[in-house]
Formats: sequence, C-alpha cells, structure tokens
Amino acid sequence: MLRFDKLSKRYGGHVIFQGLHFATGPGCVALCDDNGSGKSTLLGLLAGTIDADEGDIWLDGHSLRREPLKAKAALAFVPDDCMAYPMQTGRELFELAASARQTAVDARTLDLAHRFGLEPHLEKRFEQMSLGTRKKFFLTAATIGDPAVVVVDEASDGLDAAARAVLVDLFKTLAKDRVVFFSSHDVKLVQACEAQITNFAELAAGASNAR
Repeated sequence: MLRFDKLSKRYGGHVIFQGLHFATGPGCVALCDDNGSGKSTLLGLLAGTIDADEGDIWLDGHSLRREPLKAKAALAFVPDDCMAYPMQTGRELFELAASARQTAVDARTLDLAHRFGLEPHLEKRFEQMSLGTRKKFFLTAATIGDPAVVVVDEASDGLDAAARAVLVDLFKTLAKDRVVFFSSHDVKLVQACEAQITNFAELAAGASNAR
C-alpha cells in the first residue's frame, strides 16, 4: 500500500538522503531518527508537498510521479505544524477534506472529534488554536473517506495524556486495514502503537518491510 524506491533529496550541494527503499502493507510504521535527519522532508515527499530529486513513491498502487491525482486521493497527511490555512475553522477543515475525498463528514468523524474534545473549537480559526488542538483536527480529518495511507509528522507533539490515548487507539484501529506511517521521537508512543520501527540507515540499506 506504501512503497518508495531509489528515493533521493538534496538542497543545493547538501544531500538530505539518497537511495531510500521501503515497502509495506497494512500496519503502523514509525520513522525514528535524530532531529535534523530529514524526517519531515521524507514525509513531505510521501505527501507530495515536496518533489523528490530521484526515485518514485507508490500510494495504494499509484505512482506519485506518474499518477499524482490518484496517488494523492489515497493519502491523508498530517503536517507537523497543522497550519495550512490560518483563517480556516475546524469545521471548514472537515468539510474541505470530505469534499476532496467525495464523501461526507459522518458520525464516525464526529465521534472521534468528540473523543478528542474538539466540539468547543469547531468554529475557531486555526490561528486561534494551540498546536495540540490543530493536530487533533488534522488527525480527525485524516480519517474522512478512508484513505489507504495516513502520513503523520511528529504525531504526538502538543497532545496531552488523554489525547495521546485517543491517538494510540486511532492508529491501532487504522493500521488494521491501511498504512499509518508516522515520525516520532516518543518511544512510549511508538511502543503503545505496536509500530514497526525504521530509520534512515535501514531505508538506505533497502530494508523491505512488505507484509
């Protein structure tokens, strides 16, 4: 459901990473590496917000390079800062995600929003929210329309203990039939999610995690 091959990225003369290989089916995968190693860059490539210099990415069987619209339709992305549109409200984010995935905001989405305690914030603009609240909105929106691949940058940043418990349950539920690929420096979170751990050394060595 998620695969990338010969993936490389550089800025000017600085090589961020090169020759990364990976493949996985449904499950939870945590990218754990040092700060500044390129985790956010790699996740940006997977989400199609950054272009790779070499290689290709497949999302639910669709090449991001050759079939970008089909590939991105299979993806939900939660960026680190969760601040795409500062003037957008939480409710508008849900409606935008539902429209993009040609579906509706259903009871399951609203239940997750309730579990995250988001009802008082639905009409707030993102510029008025804390990082944790923004992240909970994006995590909830990521479940709309059943995307095959969910990519999350620094999954637990800004979340309190109660929200972390909801996050763990969410990731384990999603991982039953889709890919959850997230970066984290939170060892306890990774363990609680029963996530398979990878890092840049393994990806560069061409470690295949196909299931």
